Amino acid sequence: MLGCAAMALSACGADDIASPGEGTIVTPPGNGGGTTPPGGGTTNPGGGTGPAANCPTGTIDRGIIATNWRNCELSGRISSDLTLQNLPGVRYSLSGPVNVGTDVGGDGNASGGQRATLTIQAGTVIFASQGNDYLVVNRGSKLNAIGTPVSPIVFTARANIEGTTTDSSQGLWGGIVLLGRAPISDCNTAVAGGSAQCQNVVEGTTSSLYGGATAEDSSGSLQYVQIRYSGFAIAPGNELQGLTLGGVGSGTTLDHLQIHNSSDDGIEIFGGRPNLKYLVVTGADDDALDTDLGYKGFIQFVIAAQRDATNGDSMVEADSNGNEDALPRQNTRLANFTFIQRSTVQGLNAMLLRGGTDYTAVNGVVVTPQGTACLDIDATNGTTIRNPDQALDDAGRPVFNSVVFSGCATPFRGDDNNVSGTDVAAVFNAGSNNNSAFTSSLTNVFVDGASERAVSAFNAASLGAFFTNTSYIGAVRDSADTWYANWTCNSVTLNFGSASANCAAAPAN
Repeated sequence: MLGCAAMALSACGADDIASPGEGTIVTPPGNGGGTTPPGGGTTNPGGGTGPAANCPTGTIDRGIIATNWRNCELSGRISSDLTLQNLPGVRYSLSGPVNVGTDVGGDGNASGGQRATLTIQAGTVIFASQGNDYLVVNRGSKLNAIGTPVSPIVFTARANIEGTTTDSSQGLWGGIVLLGRAPISDCNTAVAGGSAQCQNVVEGTTSSLYGGATAEDSSGSLQYVQIRYSGFAIAPGNELQGLTLGGVGSGTTLDHLQIHNSSDDGIEIFGGRPNLKYLVVTGADDDALDTDLGYKGFIQFVIAAQRDATNGDSMVEADSNGNEDALPRQNTRLANFTFIQRSTVQGLNAMLLRGGTDYTAVNGVVVTPQGTACLDIDATNGTTIRNPDQALDDAGRPVFNSVVFSGCATPFRGDDNNVSGTDVAAVFNAGSNNNSAFTSSLTNVFVDGASERAVSAFNAASLGAFFTNTSYIGAVRDSADTWYANWTCNSVTLNFGSASANCAAAPAN
């Protein structure tokens, strides 16, 4: 098994590893006495100072890491419900692709399918050591990782546990992949998009499938979670992100999530119907938020910032390139976002819409360096900017309301062949209260100043019940609005205040 985990991913896909240690961890919190719980694991004698004496049942004891922690390893396949408790003196680790459950198929009836739920307690820290180490939650199974504002769950790299990460560290392990049975547009066989038989292999793996016809499918809950230093490419264009969502349904809860220093995208969504709220993406080396393949959903309250002038691509990328008229058609609704684009690499765009995507963006603040285009719309055969067509599941041209662009010398860019910068400007200016020559007054980099608060906000709740109606644009109203505090971590990219820990420092929970 360990040899398989160390091999190239192409030779050892996510569904190729058998588990040596399946079962449920049933381990009570440490009480300082070194008691033995059911299953043979022991709690941490000494009340949480120093490493635990043993690992809980269902994990593999890999010895001591960073002096104070027992390294309790997860590997292979989790085939029954399992809970990771936040035990004193314990750090959990991922070895190779760790699968939760076995794929049940798009219709829920795949031969050999097995459902399992991985539950992670608030304050728990899980680390991984290399690109081949990542977590896959297969169709039909769930990840319930529910932290709190003062006790977030942290997924990070071994180097971070050992205290050797820096503000430029990235791509030190794989990431988290959630897979569901909600509709997608691009199928790997000749079947109708959005059907139970429409499925595909998720990016960053070789055999993990996603897609189906259950829009309200649930892959569990992620709340108050940090994902640090992830991202790994198994081949050009085939990468793991910080958080990858494939065919995830609207029954999944996703809020208060920070992706820090991913070497690829912060969050990439392949189809499905997930809705997300309160997101922080810091230092992503590719896009902050990437949506593809028939995704339909709502996203609100997003703070995203690039690390420096040489790292990062777009803040938003939305497309289904090469399959523009595949059904279902992407329709992303984004509200209350603050994007800080710092990269000055020639030809970049803060927001890139292409490949026949439908997109609505309201109540946004985009700050860019000179030379970067704020909005680029590419339209192969006119697909991205054509009029509504119900037969093609087409909602019409992208929509912007109460969105301001600050700093961009080139506000609008097209692909020249099918759409011009003038066409893009017409799309943007068709909305209400938009300004492409705005002068930002943001404080602490991402908090609205007087100029932002003077812009009339759009009623986001009119777009869908998931959205909260606000009286302001941007992700953060003012200094009293601190939804991001405590559970995030600080870096050279953004500082969230003294209550938030340093990302580069080892998690102290």
